[in-house]
Amino acid sequence: MRFPVVAMALAIVALGGCAGRSPAPVSVVQAQDRYMDCPAILIEVQANNQRLQGLASEEGWKTAQNVGAGVAGLFIWPLWFGMDFQGTAGKEAAAIQSRQQYLAVLAEQRRCGEPEQPKADATPKGKKKVTTTTSAPPAQADAR
Repeated sequence: MRFPVVAMALAIVALGGCAGRSPAPVSVVQAQDRYMDCPAILIEVQANNQRLQGLASEEGWKTAQNVGAGVAGLFIWPLWFGMDFQGTAGKEAAAIQSRQQYLAVLAEQRRCGEPEQPKADATPKGKKKVTTTTSAPPAQADAR
């Protein structure tokens, strides 16, 4: 009699561990940041935006799954152990948004998006710069 109760309790605890994945948030500052130029920053921002869209749909799916398990748990109580309370997608999304803010500051420091400064005279030293001007033909004397 005692063995089936213990086995059932262990099975419920084991299934409860499968309810959701652990969060794996990105770190705000990363080692390669000091080497990133403007195009690399833009590429990472775009990739992060796509990841945020995926996390938003995952969070919506998890919410629907939890609601379904909660309602069904009224009739089959072990389903409550399958609910996900970790908030993985929300934690990861918050970390990515912090990273996005850091990348925005980094892009501002590197002056990404600003027009390039006009370069100084590009004529090599020692060579004269040739300029042409157009002028009207010399006035003709009126010979009457």
